[in-house]
Amino acid sequence: MENFKPYFAVIFTSTQTANTNGYAEMAIKMETLAKTQKGYLGIDSAKNDVGITVSYWESLEAIKNWKANTEHLFAQKQGREQWYNWYNVRICKVEREYEFKLD
Repeated sequence: MENFKPYFAVIFTSTQTANTNGYAEMAIKMETLAKTQKGYLGIDSAKNDVGITVSYWESLEAIKNWKANTEHLFAQKQGREQWYNWYNVRICKVEREYEFKLD
């Protein structure tokens, strides 16, 4: 824990419209693109009636740069126009973490 460096999480929570044409392909494209961005640390995602995707970043600047990425801006526009009924974005600073894993 002494070597733990705080980082940031972007929590994207959403509900989708009935028109999800092209959504899965775009989600894969955005995850692949995010992985190439400076400051990207990882991603977790779960989906049922409500989708939750959490991406992890080294800094607020890295998050700002990802949000402004041209291809990501296009995906955001598509989301608002076609795929999402609602979404919420939360940006949080992670000060501590721990996990359990059954071997």
